[in-house]
Amino acid sequence: MSNSSMQEGAIYDAKKLGTSRVLILGLQHMFAMFGSTILVPALTGLSVSATLLFAGLGTLLFHLISKRKVPAFLGSSFAFLAGYFAIAPNGEANLLPYACFGVACAGLVYLVLAGLIKLFGVNKVMKFFPPIVTGPIIIAIGLCLSGTAINSCSTNWLVAIIAILIIVICNIWGKGMVKIVPILLGVVGACVLCVLLTIGPSEIVNIGGSDYYTIAGNPNLQLFSAASVENIKNAAWIGLPFKYENTVFNIFTGGNMDKALLINAFITIVPIALATIVEHIGDISAISSTVGKNFIADPGLHRTLTGDGLATTLASLFGAPANTTYGENTGVLTLSKVYDPMVIRLAACFAIVFSFSPKLAACISAIPTPVVGGISLVLYGMISAVGVRNIVENKIDFGKSRNVIIAALILVLSIGITYSAAGAIVINCGTVGGDALVITLSGLAVGSIIGILMNAILPGKDFVFEDNQKACQAKDSTMMPEPAGKTLVLKDEDKKKDKE
Repeated sequence: MSNSSMQEGAIYDAKKLGTSRVLILGLQHMFAMFGSTILVPALTGLSVSATLLFAGLGTLLFHLISKRKVPAFLGSSFAFLAGYFAIAPNGEANLLPYACFGVACAGLVYLVLAGLIKLFGVNKVMKFFPPIVTGPIIIAIGLCLSGTAINSCSTNWLVAIIAILIIVICNIWGKGMVKIVPILLGVVGACVLCVLLTIGPSEIVNIGGSDYYTIAGNPNLQLFSAASVENIKNAAWIGLPFKYENTVFNIFTGGNMDKALLINAFITIVPIALATIVEHIGDISAISSTVGKNFIADPGLHRTLTGDGLATTLASLFGAPANTTYGENTGVLTLSKVYDPMVIRLAACFAIVFSFSPKLAACISAIPTPVVGGISLVLYGMISAVGVRNIVENKIDFGKSRNVIIAALILVLSIGITYSAAGAIVINCGTVGGDALVITLSGLAVGSIIGILMNAILPGKDFVFEDNQKACQAKDSTMMPEPAGKTLVLKDEDKKKDKE
């Protein structure tokens, strides 16, 4: 099939393109998700190899549960970063499994909601998660993480700014794949600069007990850590993607389980699922608009939620980040107009193959802190921007006192508690099995819970969730799909206009 014919219409059977083109399309989808997916373990200290493995396996599981109909790729979720940092702020290997336990439980919340949707219908369930609740929660997620991005950037602002500039230039002025993978290009470009500076005017300086390559011996201009460079040299080309001691199972079999920390992880992280569930619904709607099929109706939102939730739980149990449907791959769908889910499954298989290379994982783990800072500064801001977009596109009326109160409480509690002296609300609950039980509620957990309760209690609800509004209209004229909020939610006054 010629290139021109590929651009003339949608392709739902990729086999028509031939084996070589299908392989290229699969690789394109893998690289589209690659930059963001590997950044989560780089930020948290989780295993890069395990991340790639369970991104691939999670995607295949999602496709199996959704009847192989939805062309979605599941990569690392940034929404849970606040949860990981709350439990293991410095990526402590002994604490990360507890954070993963909390995320695994959060994945099970998807199954509960999927069951309720199957039982009562999507409209009745989703009225408890209106944009006035989910929008501020998503905004708070990004803002609560912003401090860590600034701290990372401060290790070398020169490199961090270069990374940011590359992302902006590629995203605004880039064409084709350059526009789709600006994060990956930002990481690669900034790392190449660090390599050149390390080879050139660098000196090793001991900072906080660790040796770092620095520009001209300046501790405020850090590059690679000396240990990470050695790890690259010593890493094997082929190996297992994860270790048992990094899994959740090791908590229960290792003989030194901290029950209080286990409960803390559950209470702190599970509420974040409320925001990621709404993110999932928006992504499925965007994919429906792109492909021209209503996936909310068939295979059904309950199936896609189940697939996403189980993929998240599975990944977390083995020490990998939570999964979520990726907008980057939706962009690739719109660009290529090849909507066959088989291509996505091929990308998942490529990710699984890459996961068995410790050498690759060591290279990724060696990404300098200022590079991670620059990338995360953009990404955390984008998370908050998604929350703002959620509010704007759904035309939330802030002339109503109830909406102002709900948004204000969510934002102030989430951000205020996070950056308070204590950093959380600490509740001493006595002892459990001889261990002191001190429940630590993160700002995000408190803000989410209060926001949902206030929305349920205060009068004046006007939110209507629609599962069949424009969900099957393809948007092939633009590179990116129409924002999800416009395809799912209409206020009463908007529906009247449509009828007119």
